[in-house]
Amino acid sequence: MKRAIVGIYVIYLALLQISCNTTDPPDNEQNISLKLEDVSCTEAWIELTTTNLPLPATVTFKRTNSAGDTKSQILNLNTNDSLLYIDSLSPNQAYQYQASSIENPATSNELSVTTMDTTSHNFTFETFTFGGTAGSSVLYDVAIFSADNIWCVGEIYVADTSQNGYTTYNAVYWDGNQWELKRIHYYGSCSAVEYPPLKAIWAFSENDIVITNGGSIGWFDGSIVNLDCRVNPLLTGAINKIWGSSSSDLYVVGNSGNIAHYNGQSWTRIESGTTTDINDVWGTSDDIENWTVYCAVSFVLQTGDKKILKINYNSVDSLTWNTGRRVHSVWTNSENYLYTGGGGIFENKRGYWNEITEVPLYYSRNIRGSDLNNLFVCGDFGFYAHFNGSGWKTFSELSIQGIYYAVAVKGNTVISVGFEGSKAIIVKGIKN
Repeated sequence: MKRAIVGIYVIYLALLQISCNTTDPPDNEQNISLKLEDVSCTEAWIELTTTNLPLPATVTFKRTNSAGDTKSQILNLNTNDSLLYIDSLSPNQAYQYQASSIENPATSNELSVTTMDTTSHNFTFETFTFGGTAGSSVLYDVAIFSADNIWCVGEIYVADTSQNGYTTYNAVYWDGNQWELKRIHYYGSCSAVEYPPLKAIWAFSENDIVITNGGSIGWFDGSIVNLDCRVNPLLTGAINKIWGSSSSDLYVVGNSGNIAHYNGQSWTRIESGTTTDINDVWGTSDDIENWTVYCAVSFVLQTGDKKILKINYNSVDSLTWNTGRRVHSVWTNSENYLYTGGGGIFENKRGYWNEITEVPLYYSRNIRGSDLNNLFVCGDFGFYAHFNGSGWKTFSELSIQGIYYAVAVKGNTVISVGFEGSKAIIVKGIKN
């Protein structure tokens, strides 16, 4: 079954594959139904389904706001299922929608939609630096469990009076009061270094954490690492990012087009169709827990593929990516929209890519959010910006001579990590 995406006020037609679970009406009864799929501060995605309505059909789509003002638009339907994309709404407002056939006696249910409220751009930021006294230090990734439980991973060198004249750390931990340098022991048959640099982290709970040194996977309970060396033979390049819906549904992506999936029992290599680096991975599910996973593909400093991979049931496809820009990071929490970072910030909400021009054009390394009204992006030269559901703000006061490699947000807390000069850096923001 297919549905058309119909833009209201911005008209766009496309075809998307969906599955429908509806109660069949009596034979030959003509019916129209409306169902809310997604809503943001200024947009709504509404599924319109017709039953036994002769096609093509013409319907009147009516919107009434909380003040009682009504607007109507005529829609020409060529499929039984259409996804209506509606923009130009106001934040934190209630609307009523109804559709009725012009040629036939069919009227839909009245659908109530309340848009999300915007969030605040008002944050208090603190900056912390580590290492740099015995070698260049950097943090690559971060996981937030709560405001009092945060892990950052990377490589930090601190000069001291030890035998080597320095100590190597590969993590920093926040306990709610202070940052503490940590040495996570990561040694075994597939890791010859006891405290190697750690490249990425993904966490399901505070004692169910996945970390990597770039070559193998370690299951970390907050104290001890159990190495999982089974993924090593499947990889021809270093692991860059980790994402999973559960500890039995885990993806790792990396250089040379590497993708591997863990199902809770074993690892499987997924052929990506590219030898270009895969820099990021992120997934989302529909209402019935069917996961779609997106991967960002491009080289930072050389030519190669520039594409976004889409994985369903370990089958890989590519999205249309006609911007000509490098894509370094992806984020979404719905199949109805997708955000990317890299050579510019782009959004896809109605079937095509739109560049965000409210922010400076710096190379962005990571984009993450808690919802459509709380989205962060960071990157080169300390580029750091926030989307509150209605507009973007760039925090120019956080600019550095370095790079923010990763950002994570949970609740009122946002953490970004990277390096400035020879020091590892953490920027901790709390929403006021």
